[in-house]
Amino acid sequence: MKCLNKFFISTTPFTLTSSPNSPANKSSNFQPGSRTHRVHLSPRAHSDDGSKIASKKTITLPPNATTITSTSNPFVKHCVKIRQSSSYRHFHGYVLVVGATPIREICSFHKAVSDRPIIECLFVLDSYLIPVEIDDNDVRVIHVNSEVIKKLSGVQSVDSVELIALVRIPSTFHIATDKGFGGLFSLPHRILVLDGIQDPGNLGTLVRSATAFRWDGVYLLPGCCDPFNDKALRASRGASFQIPIVSGNWQQINILRQEFRMKMFAGHPSNELVIGLSNEFADSVANSPLCLILGSEGGGLSEDSMRGCELVSIPMAGDFESLNVSVAGGIFMYMLQNQNK
Repeated sequence: MKCLNKFFISTTPFTLTSSPNSPANKSSNFQPGSRTHRVHLSPRAHSDDGSKIASKKTITLPPNATTITSTSNPFVKHCVKIRQSSSYRHFHGYVLVVGATPIREICSFHKAVSDRPIIECLFVLDSYLIPVEIDDNDVRVIHVNSEVIKKLSGVQSVDSVELIALVRIPSTFHIATDKGFGGLFSLPHRILVLDGIQDPGNLGTLVRSATAFRWDGVYLLPGCCDPFNDKALRASRGASFQIPIVSGNWQQINILRQEFRMKMFAGHPSNELVIGLSNEFADSVANSPLCLILGSEGGGLSEDSMRGCELVSIPMAGDFESLNVSVAGGIFMYMLQNQNK
């Protein structure tokens, strides 16, 4: 799994900014120009295996196209690569979201904070009726058959997959720099820090829990998988678009700690020489900004996390060695959530 910090983020991603279904574009004389749907593949971008993504070739989706029936369609291939390759999706600035439920959650949240649709293109299975929460005249709709849906989604059984969205990576995702955290986390009172979480299911579940328990952001240390990986997206069910996510390193974490005077705690399975998670402990840090660091199940906490944090464990009965990291993270975040929000 590639480290997120190696992603190359393009400053000029391709755009899909118009819908042939909008009132202004109902006629067959739909004009391209700035509305042309183009895919620019830059020679500077590299795929996850280190090879160049593509040459200067430009793939164009005809502006009046409303149906795709072939899995060999260049735009379908482009979207599949967005789903499969971390560097490719971040280079172009788009992700593929599969299923009506996460798409609905993304739309509902985004409509409350922005007038501009975050969805650029909807792939709709045959005559499936688009839910009213998702339907938008400004979003381009492409009707596809089951073969194309299967190709795009990457799942073997597509019985429940009737809708796939090409969505812009949210503006709340950032790559950290050494210049400080102004604007990245608006009020960092509770920040979840993930240390080498490579399993996309665990990472997506943790992002969803952080959103549900009103934490202020998620920080990804080196070794974490891409939060916009298709499996992570399925686990987060749209939460990755609702909470600030920042990717960086330990040096930048120290800047965050100093800038906002944050306490540093890390979850640890041992009950010896560590703080036990309890109501009393939660009350003692209720008014203090803090970072909670969770390590992977396989590798545990990194040396930097062990050195830089106070260790906290979840008391357990019996001889259990540890909990799944997403389960443990949910317990930590529930106990330590900001009660004043």
